[in-house]
Amino acid sequence: MSVLKAMLSTVAVAATFVAGTAQADDVRIALVVKALGIGFFEAAAKGAEEAAAELGGVEIIYTGPTDTTAEGQIEVINSLIAQQVDAIAISANDTDALVPTLKKAMQRGITVISWDSGVAPEGRELHLNPSSNPLIGNMIIKLAADHLPDGGDVAVLSATTTSTNQNIWIDEMKKVMGNYPGVNLVATVYGDDLADKSYRETTGLIQTYPDLKAIIAPTSVGIVAAAQAVADAGKIGEVNVTGLGLPSEMAGAIESGASQSFAIWNPIDLGYSATMLAYNLATDKAEAAAGAEIPMGRMGSLTLDENTEGAMADPFVYDSSNIDDFKSIF
Repeated sequence: MSVLKAMLSTVAVAATFVAGTAQADDVRIALVVKALGIGFFEAAAKGAEEAAAELGGVEIIYTGPTDTTAEGQIEVINSLIAQQVDAIAISANDTDALVPTLKKAMQRGITVISWDSGVAPEGRELHLNPSSNPLIGNMIIKLAADHLPDGGDVAVLSATTTSTNQNIWIDEMKKVMGNYPGVNLVATVYGDDLADKSYRETTGLIQTYPDLKAIIAPTSVGIVAAAQAVADAGKIGEVNVTGLGLPSEMAGAIESGASQSFAIWNPIDLGYSATMLAYNLATDKAEAAAGAEIPMGRMGSLTLDENTEGAMADPFVYDSSNIDDFKSIF
């Protein structure tokens, strides 16, 4: 998408006022997501609201562009700077492109953290990884390999080519491929976190690689689209779709057999943790520095490494044994 088109697109801003009408002296925290209308981020917003209610005196502004572009997020950030919010917690569409605008926000006294998908260190104070990148990378290939006792061809359906977190997870996955003999990565394609494009890319994989045994989609949009494409192609039982997804959106795929299992951290916990971190930094209750331990409420504390990054928790596997327990939650 061109910069002009992105700038002309409508930027939808949804504000959630917690615990009654927001007061002038409330700490205003903007939870900026990759795009509105994605279930994972809507669940994260619920966690942010939970944290705000627990803290008191906090207003959550849940916002993002209408599509997964850096240009759209830049427009959102500029709007938040103009509103003089106290903190911005962002899941980035691009590691580097957002840096100049976020630096401007920090120069105006706004606390900036990234979560889920990171920003380069010069554009934020800390980054909250939902889990350890090596653990996620190992998990997504293990989910495929567990159902391939004799090995086989696998492919990856990712989000965008610039999506920070997916790129890191795929790199980590490749590092441990040798631990899964006979499992071969034949292709990586990109659905741009759009359901229709992800569906088409999956269909293309099935047609191009007739011996394909698994599709790994480390994106909650892509995994659902891939499972539907596999079902529509009559490939249930031949091609297993796995990766990272939401229980509410993947329950049908587990039931049909299009997916044997998948994993995800709890996005509610992630939004909750990001809000707690942003609040503690914005109110000077903590400082983002290497080695620092910053409280995250009921989630414990985040220990920052030399890059001022930290991990929230390990990913959790969902399958037919537990999907019914979680599908109504998120």
